[in-house]
Amino acid sequence: MNPFPDRPGPRPFLALPALLAAALLLAGCASLSPDGGEQDVQQLLAGHPLLADAPVHRAPDEASAAQVEALLARPLDAEAAVRIALAHSPRMQAAFATLQLSDAERVQAASLPNPVLSFSRLREGRELELERLVSFNVVGLIALPWQARWAGQRHETAKLDAAQQVLQLAADARRAWVRAVAAQQGAAYLRDARDAAEAGAELAGRMQRVGNWSTLQAAREQLLHADAAAQLARAEQAAASSREQLVRLLGLDASQAAKLHLPDRLPALPAALPEADDLQSQALRDRLDLRTARAGSAATADALGLTRATRIVNGIDLGIARNTTFANDADRGRSTQRGWELELPIPLFDWGQSRNARAEALYLQSAARVRAVALAAASEAREAEAARRHAWQVAHRYQSEVLPLRRKVNDEMVLRYNAMVSSVWELLAETRASMLAVNAAMQAQRDFWLADVDLQMALTGSSPAGVSALQGDAGPAVAAASEGGH
Repeated sequence: MNPFPDRPGPRPFLALPALLAAALLLAGCASLSPDGGEQDVQQLLAGHPLLADAPVHRAPDEASAAQVEALLARPLDAEAAVRIALAHSPRMQAAFATLQLSDAERVQAASLPNPVLSFSRLREGRELELERLVSFNVVGLIALPWQARWAGQRHETAKLDAAQQVLQLAADARRAWVRAVAAQQGAAYLRDARDAAEAGAELAGRMQRVGNWSTLQAAREQLLHADAAAQLARAEQAAASSREQLVRLLGLDASQAAKLHLPDRLPALPAALPEADDLQSQALRDRLDLRTARAGSAATADALGLTRATRIVNGIDLGIARNTTFANDADRGRSTQRGWELELPIPLFDWGQSRNARAEALYLQSAARVRAVALAAASEAREAEAARRHAWQVAHRYQSEVLPLRRKVNDEMVLRYNAMVSSVWELLAETRASMLAVNAAMQAQRDFWLADVDLQMALTGSSPAGVSALQGDAGPAVAAASEGGH
């Protein structure tokens, strides 16, 4: 009897149909992405200078294979290398497989918890009893919106992580291309230096044999030849190694690698560098690892709210029972019992303080990550810009001063040799010095293009170690909230 006539009687399951309807609607809205998140990643990276408008492919297909063959038919530039990597590299497939796994977890988190069916058959003498119970986790149903929202946030984080991996692959492909071209170009110049040293050693041997040179003088020229040959061997090995690194990054097989042809030289330096305006703000706005850390922190904050909501009672099972008893006597009588069953933990010993403290610690940890990534992003942007500007100054000094002066000295030495003022040894020595200066200029040019890639990554991508270590850890908090009582 209701002791308060002016109040409605208790209806503990009045809101259950509405709750079920909301959960069914939420579960019905969750579906797997048809393209595995390819379009989402493409939108995150639209217009990025490292990609040069190259399309992102989650797996090779006939169109991408034809594109690779067409790009390998001519000398490969940096943009073509990026296109091949994004269409053919196994790292792309691995990145999108990880994203597809996150998408599956998102859909799974938004799915209704399965009911549990229990059945037992008991016999006592001639009496047979059948017990049937269908139950489901009420807390899991109540926490479904939280879990779905958390999984959606984690999936957004996974998209950012996939975009970072795509950017990292593009940057690695550009760096590998620059190193391969520079190594090939350097080997070519050292080959010329070896030939010049070989000519000097042969001439020195002839002069020694006719008595015009001493053994010491001839040995010095032979030593220069041997050293030039050793340097050439190291350069050729470095060129072959850097070429194979590029082949691996692009995902080429043996037949495709045989078709790979690199240009003879690196691109020319830009005439001037643009003014670096507000690089720190750009890094704080566009860095993908910072956006990943912020998304992870938001997911952890949501998990903290769920943990607090289920701190004391974190497991409720509601079941509908139907028990049938068969007498198995002459009348073959049968009786049926119907009812419901409620199971919940009694918070006598564990009041959820440890789970709540753990969730708060995870949130503080994620907030610290966000601040650490923001500080690192600003610092790395300044450092990368300074490194690029310094590399440009060094390379520009070689191009505008050192090499022109070397050419002038070499021309004057040829004139002096033709006028019989300088010897052939002085001319050969000047030729070797000029080749070494050209090789140093090429290395400076290579360093500039590598620094340019590093700057683009520092502004919009991530630091080398910041891709996987700076994501939030909201998963354990949500799992503790939704499963702690079972």
